[in-house]
Amino acid sequence: MSIQSVNPTTNKVIESFTEMTDEQVNEAVEKASDTYESWKKTDYKLRAAILHKVAGSLRDNKEMLAKMITLEMGKLLAHAEGEIKLSAEIFDYYAKNAESFLVDKMLHPTHGDALIRHSPIGVLLGVEPWNFPFYQVARFAAPNIMIGNTILVKHASIVPKCGIAIEEIFKEAGAPVGLYTNLLISGKRASALVADKRIRGVSLTGSEAAGASVASEAGKYLKKSVLELGGSDAFIVLEDADMDKTVEWAVTGRINNNGQCCVASKRFIVVESVADIFLEKFKNKFSELVVGDPMEASTQLGPMSSEAAAELIMAQVEKAVDGGATILMGGKRVKRDGAFIEPTILTNVLPDNPIYYEEIFGPVATFFRVKDEQAAIDLANDSPYGLGGSVFTQDIERGKRVADQIDTGMVFINHPTWTQADLPFGGTKGSGYGRELSELGIEEFVNKKLIRISELSDPF
Repeated sequence: MSIQSVNPTTNKVIESFTEMTDEQVNEAVEKASDTYESWKKTDYKLRAAILHKVAGSLRDNKEMLAKMITLEMGKLLAHAEGEIKLSAEIFDYYAKNAESFLVDKMLHPTHGDALIRHSPIGVLLGVEPWNFPFYQVARFAAPNIMIGNTILVKHASIVPKCGIAIEEIFKEAGAPVGLYTNLLISGKRASALVADKRIRGVSLTGSEAAGASVASEAGKYLKKSVLELGGSDAFIVLEDADMDKTVEWAVTGRINNNGQCCVASKRFIVVESVADIFLEKFKNKFSELVVGDPMEASTQLGPMSSEAAAELIMAQVEKAVDGGATILMGGKRVKRDGAFIEPTILTNVLPDNPIYYEEIFGPVATFFRVKDEQAAIDLANDSPYGLGGSVFTQDIERGKRVADQIDTGMVFINHPTWTQADLPFGGTKGSGYGRELSELGIEEFVNKKLIRISELSDPF
């Protein structure tokens, strides 16, 4: 089977790659397993040195790697450079902090002494998405390599060049063969690979369907899993919000990564007293967006990641309208080559609309007006997803009170849901489970081993 890299700006094939054979995959897993036996015995200093080199290589090659991202999945070039910068920060963050995060935790039992020691568990499989092809890998690989685990990555099939590049960076950094391995295989084969006895845990970022498949296999074989799935983040605007700043963040929150972000602001929930003014300003800003080639500095909205992605969004918009929604603006394909769609705002999306509970993974905003704060909270929670969300108000205590009632893994006040190395990332409900980044992100794939020290005469 051939894996193709396609430029969504033109829909033309860049390069094709041959999928790995079963024999090649087996050899890769075996090497990762062998390398684990030696890697788990290395000290933090050696592990950190390799991650620092990876971070340095990312920074040194930022322009080249950013262009690779843009060519393969259409991210704005400036945003792709930002992704490389963030990825380097994550590698450095864990190289610097992992040892202190994993220090023995002393316990004080009734008799004797005890401690919790953090130990690696083995070979881990990461199934990673296309929308942040370097950042998603960094937040999985960096903490787990510092723990002492070894890494296999099945990257998204539409970004094969990015997946190959990351493996090369590890090799150039002096990583032993088998520490980090890129697998050119299909998603179906990745799910089947979870059954391999040499693999001890799996982390997936992707769709609900993919998450259910991988989690089912992991559960069947009693293996730890972490899932970061879809999101339909609510962007709540209360009557005391700074409207101009709020609208600026609303546009940024919706079109981040061309709208293809799990934590993009997707449902705009505005209290009645300021709904009209917000909607007018939001529509005006949306209509001013410059759609075009993501390599051009003037472009504000690039293509979807693929023609299939653009077609799916248009099908959702059509389904929404058939279900009674109104297109306030946009709703069409852009008349040019490539996987482009117009920035779109949908209103009158009621609970019986087929897309009410769906995630729209592109620059399509759904707008809701509600009577008050409680109605905004209720609507925000009326979703199968629970990844992130945001609340806009000038009363910070009020914002915290509202945030406390939102059923998501993350809530930001006066900012769209965002990410950085030292903040935990993850969701609840249909958005998955587990956490990545920060100190919490290094605690998922570890054996928290109890070591109890007793005198021979101590009773239990």
